[in-house]
Amino acid sequence: MKIKNIKIFHVDAGWRPWSFLKITTDSSLIGWSECTDSHGSPLGISGVIEDLSNLLVGRDPRNIGKLCWEMHSRTRQSPGSVVQKAIGAIENALWDIKSKALSVPVYELFGGAVRESIPLYWSHCGTSRVRAWDLIKKPQIASYEDVSLFGEEIRDSGYKAIKTNIAVFDKNPYIYMPGFFKSQGDPGLNADIEILSKIDMWIGALREAVGDEIGIALDLNFNFKTEGYIKVGRMLEKYDLMWLEIDSYNPDALRQIKDSIKTPITSCENLYGLRQYRPYFEKLAMDIVSIDVIWNGFSESKKIADMANLYEMNICPHNYNGHLSTFISMHLCSIVPNLRLSEIDVDDVPWRDELFTKLPIIEDGCFKLSKESGWGTELNEDALERYKWQK
Repeated sequence: MKIKNIKIFHVDAGWRPWSFLKITTDSSLIGWSECTDSHGSPLGISGVIEDLSNLLVGRDPRNIGKLCWEMHSRTRQSPGSVVQKAIGAIENALWDIKSKALSVPVYELFGGAVRESIPLYWSHCGTSRVRAWDLIKKPQIASYEDVSLFGEEIRDSGYKAIKTNIAVFDKNPYIYMPGFFKSQGDPGLNADIEILSKIDMWIGALREAVGDEIGIALDLNFNFKTEGYIKVGRMLEKYDLMWLEIDSYNPDALRQIKDSIKTPITSCENLYGLRQYRPYFEKLAMDIVSIDVIWNGFSESKKIADMANLYEMNICPHNYNGHLSTFISMHLCSIVPNLRLSEIDVDDVPWRDELFTKLPIIEDGCFKLSKESGWGTELNEDALERYKWQK
């Protein structure tokens, strides 16, 4: 079996593109993966994949370890970022091919599943209804009264936990995200009295709406410096949050935050490979480890999860993408003992389901593991072309 062709698809996903990789072989087998880069450079990933194609075409796709080693060697002076995301996408598509050739799910190639029902949390809960309600065709959340009504839907959804971002209800409601230059906020990333008050009101309204039985996590992203994260964390301790999610490239700063507040910390979704994760583990900088499986690639993600287990930490995969990313992430969740929860977006563009041949089966807030070979789903190429992303 030889690799014949490599193709990238960029699809309109409303406020960002989704990206998918198709590897065709000279047999009947096709490998799919997702390589979405919502806040980065989707065309940069495409460029790297195209640059690496000459290493791959004509080679046996089942020699995954050798091909990955050669790709890392070729890009040794440019580790991480879009390069790693490209290599991760290629690796994951190769696993799809190999498992299909053996007529087994990918998780069987890594020792088999330890669980077939995977607990999920509703990610960006409320966030999309504040900033993109018109795109997802859902009722707008524009006031604290709307939050109260939304609470009933959350309680009835079957999900036992939710994660949200910082919603601000001024004259024009918005999501506070200065760390990504996507909303109002000083470049100093300061937690002033006004934004602290807004955060308190938002989380208080959510807690009142969903009650004490639903776990609430707050994603603070890159929106503050160490001082600000500590202020926010201490202020919100009265709500008994499931965790605060904090992005930081400094493990010492993250450890300082962790030591200064009572709420557990989830972090590291923006890291690549054991080399970057290692100082965070050694400093016990977080309580829960976030791993992006489509960016790191499945093999490295498994190694990171094993390292987390060594340090008595659970993992929670980062999964802010399409359904294929969900299927891939669930394969990791199925094979590791140290799983906390996994992320899934409930609200999204209405055409999302049209893109895939099989959809996630979710019951009572849990993903039901598929026994299909490969990842368990493929892409509908007609739909990929119909919803092609226009830059």
